[in-house]
Amino acid sequence: MSAAVSDIPGFEVEATDGGARAGRLWTSRHGLETPVFMPVGTRASVRTVTSADLESLGADIILGNTYHLMLRPGEELIAGLGGIHGFSDWHRLVLTDSGGYQVFSLEPKVDDDGATFRSTYDGSSHRLTPERAVDIQLALGSDIQMVLDVCPPLPAPAHVIGTAVARTGQWAQRGRGHFLARREQLAEADAGFERAQFGIVQGGLDLGLRRESAERTIEVGFDGYAIGGLSVGETRAEMEAPLGAVTEILPADRPRYFMGLGDPAGIVEAVAAGVDMFDCVWPTRLARHGTALTRNGRVNVGAARYARSDDPLDPDFPESPANRWSRGYVRHLLSVGEPAAARILTLHNLAWLFDLMARLRVAIVEQRFEDFRSEVLATWG
Repeated sequence: MSAAVSDIPGFEVEATDGGARAGRLWTSRHGLETPVFMPVGTRASVRTVTSADLESLGADIILGNTYHLMLRPGEELIAGLGGIHGFSDWHRLVLTDSGGYQVFSLEPKVDDDGATFRSTYDGSSHRLTPERAVDIQLALGSDIQMVLDVCPPLPAPAHVIGTAVARTGQWAQRGRGHFLARREQLAEADAGFERAQFGIVQGGLDLGLRRESAERTIEVGFDGYAIGGLSVGETRAEMEAPLGAVTEILPADRPRYFMGLGDPAGIVEAVAAGVDMFDCVWPTRLARHGTALTRNGRVNVGAARYARSDDPLDPDFPESPANRWSRGYVRHLLSVGEPAAARILTLHNLAWLFDLMARLRVAIVEQRFEDFRSEVLATWG
């Protein structure tokens, strides 16, 4: 057992089993238990479901996308309607990314000051700097915002990754300084709600650059730390060494967030390395393509063999909100293009993944994490 508390947001590690951690994160708005999975609400909405659905599923935090929201409908409009919380009627936590991942996928013009890119919606030109990323996310009302980083593709030449690490470090200092100044200015207007900022570690698969990036980011000092630039096409075996090189350096009293990871095998391996938070479009994207998550792996519900099945989506998960409908019925909805199919499967997949995280947490607390990890890898590895 260990107990270590950070400043904003509040974070405490309540139990450990090897490198795995069970913790609690809280702010004046809401709290959550870790390990935690965050559904991705790219445009202030998780596809096919509502904020009321997410509350009923027990979601404590969702992720919003700065890039898309700054372009449509714009952060000023969202701010005028109460930020993401008021805009979407969501009263629990919101984490927003900085927009960097999307921007750097568009091959922007990058210099030491920032990145210039064109909108995927209308081709208009936009500029994103570390300071601008802070201001946009403050307007969106994020509880936890990410600092702007440089996310290079993998594979990439060593000099490209080295430049990304250097700029990520420089931008971390600028973004943090601007955030702290703005947070102080907004303290009275925020009605007591804390605002936190996480730094991001880059470095590709290079262990030396990973450590350098981690050390530079820690030196700046953030409320939490994220691991970026992994789970972007490399194998799980390739991911393990750079992940371990980072988590062994990151402060134990701060939350650790693996960006863009959501499959069960990847999650348990990252938890084993000491990661607390995850996000990914994986469960909701699978749902929209007719796939259910089950204790026995993926099930392609659209397959012809389920046409007459009266089994629920996962017979081993009776708590699923979708268990009132059979595989045969959901397959029918898929075959005729009914949007209800994606909604039912999304509700199921999110509930299933939340249940996995809850069972994972219990396994850590009860000191049987390795057994649970082996069970998950036997099905999903």
